[in-house]
Amino acid sequence: GALGSFGGMFDLSSLHLKEPVLVSGTDGVGTKLLLAIEADKHDTIGIDCVAMCVNDILAQGAEPLFFLDYIATGKTDPVKMEQIVKGVADGCEQAGAALIGGETAEMPDMYGSDDYDLAGFTVGAVEKQKLITEGAVKEGDTLIGIPSSGIHSNGYSLVRKIFFKDNEWTLDAEISELDVPLVEELLKPTRIYVKPVLEVLKEVDVHGITHVTGGGFVENLPRMLTNDLAVKVELGSW
Repeated sequence: GALGSFGGMFDLSSLHLKEPVLVSGTDGVGTKLLLAIEADKHDTIGIDCVAMCVNDILAQGAEPLFFLDYIATGKTDPVKMEQIVKGVADGCEQAGAALIGGETAEMPDMYGSDDYDLAGFTVGAVEKQKLITEGAVKEGDTLIGIPSSGIHSNGYSLVRKIFFKDNEWTLDAEISELDVPLVEELLKPTRIYVKPVLEVLKEVDVHGITHVTGGGFVENLPRMLTNDLAVKVELGSW
């Protein structure tokens, strides 16, 4: 049977934008995958992959249009692949993006039979005059933070060191401060902010957005500022 076309397609004329600007982003899930592999839980890791990409382009005010995924593994396990792709599809649905293609590469010389890596690529669009770029933030602007769903998908090498090496906890550890086992908390999918943020952008003139990922506040908040501005964050305000 046919394997489909060589390239995914999207009709830009359907957007009805006067001066469309395409915004692209690509990312992976990092070492959070190691927890998913160890726990044998693969149905939400695809949401993480989509989130890391679409949240990045959202910071420019772009609405995600489509997404493509790439899975590399040592041995293709149909059940596992189905779970991974289901997560990707769920993430695309949350983001309002079309899943128009993907690639699965089986490379036993590079990966163990149970190992895999997951990455993705998204393209979005925004009206040129609505594009959010550096330099628009002004003195006196109000900073608003949107809650995360958990740790999201950055810093998991440190997370694994703290929980499993330094403290020698197990994946199924019950911690009094958590209402779920440790592994469930750590594998909570990254929140996809697209729909609520796009609703705000329709009503409010937003000067800057930052997607707080690796490096936290310290490295990401300055990315939307000019050198003569700083951000005051009131600790505990959330």
